[in-house]
Amino acid sequence: MNNRCILQLALLLCFSTTALSLSYNLLRLQQFNSSVECQKLLEQLNGRPADCLSDRMDFKIPKEIKHPQQFQKEHAAFVIYEMLKDIFHVFKKGYSNPDWNNTIVTDLLSELHQQMDLLNTTVVEKLGEENKRQAYSMIILRLKSYYVRIRMYLEAKLYSSCAWTVVRDELYWNFSFINRLTDKFQN
Repeated sequence: MNNRCILQLALLLCFSTTALSLSYNLLRLQQFNSSVECQKLLEQLNGRPADCLSDRMDFKIPKEIKHPQQFQKEHAAFVIYEMLKDIFHVFKKGYSNPDWNNTIVTDLLSELHQQMDLLNTTVVEKLGEENKRQAYSMIILRLKSYYVRIRMYLEAKLYSSCAWTVVRDELYWNFSFINRLTDKFQN
């Protein structure tokens, strides 16, 4: 009787590990495609006016995001989720560049929202509070500070066209970093 229970438990663990592994592979492909789509949408927004060069700013993205070697799959998923959520909030704030096509911004918000939902249902909810606490270490705090600097910059510049162009360029590169983190989903 005990042997049968142990066998059933072992099979359950094996199947759940395999299922989560397949989820990560699918998630990796979907996340990469979504990032590419978001970058295309950002490119479609008006380009940088020549007189905006003086508005450039280094928002200081955390080093761990640029070089994510130490991340495990689970933690990378949490970080990506937080990045997508913060990018969403930058654009969702309600202040957009009046020169931008609102349809493109709406499409970008929709793409971000879909990917956040997918990450949340595929990984974030399943991994539980313990992994969430580990992922919400100092890196998440530094990441949140990074996005606060972006929002404060927009506010200080009164949401000008140049400020939005600088922010758009910064967020464009965020998707390259997200793709590096997404590579952690590979087996």
